[in-house]
Amino acid sequence: MRFGWIVLLLLSFPVLEAIGIFWVARAIGGWVVLGLLLAAVAGVMLIRIERVAWGARLLFSIQSGAHPLAALFASGRILLAGGLLVFPGFISDVIALVLLLIPGTWGRRTPDPLRPANDDVLDGEFKREPDDLLR
Repeated sequence: MRFGWIVLLLLSFPVLEAIGIFWVARAIGGWVVLGLLLAAVAGVMLIRIERVAWGARLLFSIQSGAHPLAALFASGRILLAGGLLVFPGFISDVIALVLLLIPGTWGRRTPDPLRPANDDVLDGEFKREPDDLLR
């Protein structure tokens, strides 16, 4: 009977969303439909962008020496937020915004590939050869 609560919660979620839509529609009027439509469009765009960007994010995390699982979790979080934005309702939109506002990979500064990781100065000697010897 442990999973009965989970099933009950999943089945009651659309009902709670419908009640939330009716309450907000009563408070502000017909603008609710426009807001839900804009949220759905934003969710679709977020999913389309993340569908392309997850491979680059994963590759960059592997190249920079970071754990690739963090990049997969960040992409999964963004895809879940996009899916919740597409689902009509204000409760799911608030959950999606919370997922998007969690600090993730977009808040970090990317390392400069030309600078050493430990920021030390590389010392060395060089000798300039005349141009006619190089040909």
